Amino acid sequence: MRREGHLSQEALGLRADIHPTWISHLESGRVNPTWGNVRRIAIGLRVPLHVLAALAEDLEAKYGTAPQSETGGGR
Repeated sequence: MRREGHLSQEALGLRADIHPTWISHLESGRVNPTWGNVRRIAIGLRVPLHVLAALAEDLEAKYGTAPQSETGGGR
């Protein structure tokens, strides 16, 4: 969703009040977000929380777990 919205990790981090490095760790699968950070990311992406949650559930059903970033979290 971040890339579809043409947002850099820095831009999403600013919108969500989360450090861009943490966004990178999240995208690469190195960390799991707390519910509070999921809510902040939804706000940063400007999507309703339930949309982000539904996407996560769809990906988990498709892949068994959330897929790793193809680029390893790099920019």
